[in-house]
Amino acid sequence: MDVTLSKVQQDIVKESRRFLDKECPVEHARAMYENDLGFTDELWARMAGMDWMGIRIPESCGGLEMDQIDLTLVLEQMGRSVLPGPFFSTVVLAGEAILEAGSPSQKEQYLPKIARGERKGTVALYEMEGGADPGYVGMVVVLAKGGFVLNGEKLFVLDAHVADFLIVPALTSGGSESKQGVTLFLVDSRSRGLTVTRLPAMDGTRKPCAVRLADVQVGEGDILGELHGGRAPLWKVLQRAGVGLSAECVGGAQRAMEIAVAHAKTRRQFGRPLGSFQAIKHRCAEMFVGVESARSLLFYASCVQDEGDDKEAAISASAAKAYCAEAFSKISRDALQVLGGMGFTWESDIHLYLKRAKFNEINLGDPVFHRERVASLVADGRDSIALARG
Repeated sequence: MDVTLSKVQQDIVKESRRFLDKECPVEHARAMYENDLGFTDELWARMAGMDWMGIRIPESCGGLEMDQIDLTLVLEQMGRSVLPGPFFSTVVLAGEAILEAGSPSQKEQYLPKIARGERKGTVALYEMEGGADPGYVGMVVVLAKGGFVLNGEKLFVLDAHVADFLIVPALTSGGSESKQGVTLFLVDSRSRGLTVTRLPAMDGTRKPCAVRLADVQVGEGDILGELHGGRAPLWKVLQRAGVGLSAECVGGAQRAMEIAVAHAKTRRQFGRPLGSFQAIKHRCAEMFVGVESARSLLFYASCVQDEGDDKEAAISASAAKAYCAEAFSKISRDALQVLGGMGFTWESDIHLYLKRAKFNEINLGDPVFHRERVASLVADGRDSIALARG
């Protein structure tokens, strides 16, 4: 498969890097650690002006209708800048879910506003009993007069505190036990009985929340896609989001390596540059190999999402998520070792990348989860995790 970037894609990388270096320097990421919202309206509006929110949205809904690889290129640069804010939750999670499962009227209602930056959303995934499995669904919906009633709690919901709407997967009656219906519900964040609580996080640029639903009423018009038919589109969204998170990891790993190499070139020990010592040279070389290997797997997984078959897309997405997340963590730790004591200070930027790496490593399924998924797909060709859990 040819993953050579076209002229347009090279321009995407160049313009994304230019924009983020100017509008989202590392000082902005630091400032958002203490910001309750985690982003500024000014930067959000400028990003919308770059048409980033509409990269994957169809032209008929005001978007650019581009491929996964094009979004990957932008997300890689966002990871390099440790971009804070609800872009990932709105575009990569909620927007992709509506694009994948929404009816024509739902797409018309939500996607143009997402593309213009007027609405923010997220997907409420994790539940207490599900552990590291982002696709686990245990919340049961009760059929009520004129609609449904949601009760339960979703954990680690990204940016729920600023979202205008949430997409909530829940179990609905119908079908055999092995095909218990999962339905996706569009829930207005202002709904009565919905409570959002911010949760502490190592990475201050991410804002996870707990979402409690107490007798939250939704109607048939709030069903995203088909009743009992939410499992397949949910896993498709998780798959693409895993590739998107991998892109962030590669961008962050690239920048962590650059910080370490720059320090090794300028820092002097025993009258000579730190980078002249064999142990440091070898560590930096290993970081370079890790970054390039992760990027190769990322680009392959991105292209396969649009061009490959379902099995190939699933295997490559989980392989990329497991490898890129671990590579980001290791490279960030290695960079910290190169910096030595300076890396542990707040003034050093490397801790921003190490914290983001640890958050990304467990988000949307940890490496163990994704290796299990790859093993099940390779062994019998069936996504046993997606079929058995949820």
